[in-house]
Amino acid sequence: MAKDFLFELGTEELPPKALLSLSNALESEIRSGIEAVLGQQAETLLAPARFRAFAAPRRLAVLIENLATEIPASLFFVQGPPARIAFDADGKPSKALEGFARKCGTSTDALEEIDGKMCFRQESAAKPLADELPAIIQNALDKLPIPKRMRWGASRTEFVRPVKWACMLLGDEVIAGTIAGVGTGRKTRGHRFHYNHDIELIAPTDYERVLRDNGHVIADFAERRELIRSQLLAEAEKVGGEVVIDPALLDEVTALNEWPVALTGRFEERFLEVPAQALISTMADNQKYFHLLDGQGRLMPYFITVANIASKEPQQIIDGNEKVIRPRLADAAFFFETDKKTTLEARTEKLKAIVFQKDLGSVHDKTERVAKLATAIAERIGGSPAWAGRAALLSKSDLVTEMVLEFPELQGLMGYHYALNDGEPEEVARAQDEQYMPRFAGDRLPETQTGAAVAIADRLDTLVGLFGIDQPPTGSKDPFALRRATLGVLRIIVEKELNLDLEELLRIAADNHSQLSAREGVEGRVLDFMLERFRAWYEGAGIPVETFLSVQALRPTRPLDFDRRVRAVAHFRTLPEADALAAGNKRVSNILGKQAAAAGSSLDESLLHEDAEKALAERVKALQVELEPAFGRGDYQFALEKLASLRQVVDRFFDEVMVMADDEAVRNNRITLLSQLRALFLGVADISLLGGS
Repeated sequence: MAKDFLFELGTEELPPKALLSLSNALESEIRSGIEAVLGQQAETLLAPARFRAFAAPRRLAVLIENLATEIPASLFFVQGPPARIAFDADGKPSKALEGFARKCGTSTDALEEIDGKMCFRQESAAKPLADELPAIIQNALDKLPIPKRMRWGASRTEFVRPVKWACMLLGDEVIAGTIAGVGTGRKTRGHRFHYNHDIELIAPTDYERVLRDNGHVIADFAERRELIRSQLLAEAEKVGGEVVIDPALLDEVTALNEWPVALTGRFEERFLEVPAQALISTMADNQKYFHLLDGQGRLMPYFITVANIASKEPQQIIDGNEKVIRPRLADAAFFFETDKKTTLEARTEKLKAIVFQKDLGSVHDKTERVAKLATAIAERIGGSPAWAGRAALLSKSDLVTEMVLEFPELQGLMGYHYALNDGEPEEVARAQDEQYMPRFAGDRLPETQTGAAVAIADRLDTLVGLFGIDQPPTGSKDPFALRRATLGVLRIIVEKELNLDLEELLRIAADNHSQLSAREGVEGRVLDFMLERFRAWYEGAGIPVETFLSVQALRPTRPLDFDRRVRAVAHFRTLPEADALAAGNKRVSNILGKQAAAAGSSLDESLLHEDAEKALAERVKALQVELEPAFGRGDYQFALEKLASLRQVVDRFFDEVMVMADDEAVRNNRITLLSQLRALFLGVADISLLGGS
């Protein structure tokens, strides 16, 4: 038998940024709890069930249609000691058997032998699922991802917000119980303003309809989100603009409203003289407004707000929001005009008072180190060393401006605007913003050479500094985001095709630090850490880990070169010869591992007796000459395609030639030939790691 089940928890306004994750977690935990009590038959019993989660500012709910109402009877055998040691020579129960019986809460007479083991038969009768549901719900609430719980009143109950009501129905009956300190019932509650009254539910499936029709509450989060999206588009069309719908802001606004109504307001055009992103941050972060762009992508003097009420006089709401936003935009304009009166260069002195890290000096110290490293990088990538040094020295000055102190997310962008205002070269100004790129996975990269130099230098300085004071990331702890910094460096170097040697740059970075407590070998530790980050990169691209490991074994220190080798090996593995050559390389590697000392510096052709070894020596010699230019220019795909042609001659060699010949000179000469063969492949990667056997 199956019935519909509803659980709703009513609260004070829930944290909007956490609402969706709380809702998803609640559904998942309730599902897991029910599966646990249903046992082995859970999958079958829950197959007809349909789970739905609801989330609104003042409620979390889960509706389960066609939920099995009974926990089926079960039979389970608990295994004990082997039957051969269960009784002594007189047929009396052994101590092992008696101990097992006590553990099972029974007597030895109740145990039975099954397949050579003494077992206890555990039977449980069928029972109503309703008896278990209150505990399942409470356990699910206790497991929700709530960083900080709160208490209210005299209660010791804890939750993310004070709980006001709880509704729990199975079919048309209330499941009595206490959830989060509140007794359960069949009543929910309507919109705080439109219908601030209790609403009695008769059946679980009435929930969504009754709340909408009677309570002016749209309980379904996804439905509210799409309603808001369509309203935003309609409002933008009224003023001939394009609304920018940030997904995170849309989710947050959806979590703030039970009955959303989008309204368009306006602000004075004079504020458009302020950098657009500053206005956008003001509107989005403080007021949760959506901004609009014209056909040329320029900010328009409009905003769209989403009200939690359908007002008879919407203009009053619009007027109120316009009054609120005006002083905030005026503040942004004031900050901008005030900041422009002091140059970025003049602000560098203030950076001396800001600690970057207690063992690594001030932010000012960091900019000086980054300037030296950025200059070296610019020299190596064909950029302007002077611009790179200048951009690095100014790179953190906007942190002490009024605008960035008010809106930290504008760091870099405001530096760009202030640098232009100061008359700095365009590329120096752009580097102020580009130093932080990429800010997240998939973000765009610096476009200028100066920006790339500063972005790389800034991250490498941090990496070397933290490793140099023995504070690398550990487990999930990475307070300075060194993993993200590493991926940023690798992306810039590889995707912009910069032929930079990390080992060299890390040495320069380490030398720039006046004192590092763990200075010895820091370049190697950081390099290993950075190259290891490539693993996740390639896994994300669908490249097998063996391909990465085959290149990592050679430890190339130039990321661009590393990437080209990996791509070449990935292509090589698609060739029909790949598996056989990998196996051959594995065999060669094993031989050389035991006989490496026997390999000579050159091959003695007079000692080549077998046709198969002569053929291999001829092909190896030819390829050594042919592939040298390819290795020099990093054309590893071409090299491996050529090396793939060795398959038949290598197979023939191993079929027809005894490497470990009795004649020592012949044996050592053959080992030398294999060493030369392996060296050709090691010009790209250790192919023996690709799985050949």
